[in-house]
Amino acid sequence: MIFEKDPNGTSAYQFDWTAWLAGDTISTSAWAPLPSDLTVTSSSNTTVTTTIVLSGGTPGRTYRMRNRITTAAGLIEDQTAELLILDH
Repeated sequence: MIFEKDPNGTSAYQFDWTAWLAGDTISTSAWAPLPSDLTVTSSSNTTVTTTIVLSGGTPGRTYRMRNRITTAAGLIEDQTAELLILDH
């Protein structure tokens, strides 16, 4: 999965875990690693989705965002996406 972001914008990115959860629910969500030139404005989760809001970034750079969840049943899983910073 690849997301795009303007370095001057603040944007939200969401992972939908519904298919993987197969009826389980998300208890906790953590995002890492995030370099110092990206700012986490907020992060949240529902029982089936995780969301992070980011600002900043260096134009032309691609970052990897990893989201690790723990489910109500105690399962742990990671999902990773790339974030391409484009100066629009």
